[in-house]
Amino acid sequence: MRATFLYGANDVRVDQIEDAKILKPTDVVIRTVVACVCGSDLWDYYSKTPDTVGVAKGHEVIGTIETAGADVRNFKAGDLVVVPFVASCGYCDYCQANQQTSCRNIEYFGHGGGGACQAEMVRVPWADGTLVKLPVEIDSPLMPSLLTLSDVLCTGYHAAKSANVQAGDTVVVVGDGAVGLSAVIAAKKLKAERIILMSRHESRSNLGREFGATEIVADRDEAGIQVIRDLTNGDGATRVLECVGTQSAIDLSIAITRDYGVIGRVGAAQYESIPMNFGTVMRNIGIYGGVAPARAYIEELMPDILEGRINPGKVFDQTVQLDDIAEGYKAMTERTAIKTLIRF
Repeated sequence: MRATFLYGANDVRVDQIEDAKILKPTDVVIRTVVACVCGSDLWDYYSKTPDTVGVAKGHEVIGTIETAGADVRNFKAGDLVVVPFVASCGYCDYCQANQQTSCRNIEYFGHGGGGACQAEMVRVPWADGTLVKLPVEIDSPLMPSLLTLSDVLCTGYHAAKSANVQAGDTVVVVGDGAVGLSAVIAAKKLKAERIILMSRHESRSNLGREFGATEIVADRDEAGIQVIRDLTNGDGATRVLECVGTQSAIDLSIAITRDYGVIGRVGAAQYESIPMNFGTVMRNIGIYGGVAPARAYIEELMPDILEGRINPGKVFDQTVQLDDIAEGYKAMTERTAIKTLIRF
């Protein structure tokens, strides 16, 4: 099978490797229908030290089951499934509490050799605890939107849930990538009254408005802080959704949060600490969030897609075949694409 590997900064290749196979009786092997490139894939794409051994890439995928292990009870060959970005057992205390990203038996895609999810076939551990069956055909036009359930839509929703977005809230979304745009969808679903998207890119801000943003702020740093203050009677927002992961993004989020407000942070943190000096602490600001338990949210969010209330698949503004995946990484790095879909 063919699979994607990163060998160094700006060096993505598609290699021919051994087909994915069942390693444990709780595994399935799927044949990929659609996959994609994640913004978090770009962090090491920017900076990885060159190596003769590539790192398997990808953690978002929809596919059909080729083979199921002997202990798999809920799925069979031919089922079309969406795969959350980590594999979870489904029965430990964390899984039972819908905290699957802390599963005591967690497994990650691409670790331990072989391909990850930007590949023609994928081994999925803990199939019964991980997978969700899709009630559509593989040629469904909903496929891009359903793929967002693997990560970005659920991650944006986790930001909103972590910030405890309530009806009537004023929400600021920091970040206009696929996760930030998904956070706009989430804030609207939770009935926020105002959703302010911080975006400097016209195509992204236009999509943000389509998804439910009521206002767009292009300024950053002190200028951006002042604009948000002006828009909120000098107070700041009750809820801020941090969907970037940089030091400047978390600093900005703290500065624009109202006293007693909450930040829901889901950006893959590229900083060592969150600045919480005396003045900030005394403002009673809450910061909550982290890696999203996508499996916990999929069945809640899927009906909104199936019934046409949301169309998160619009974050995919570039489509490539697997052999051209390097173009997808390049376009996302250069911000000429929001998110790249890979069709097989």
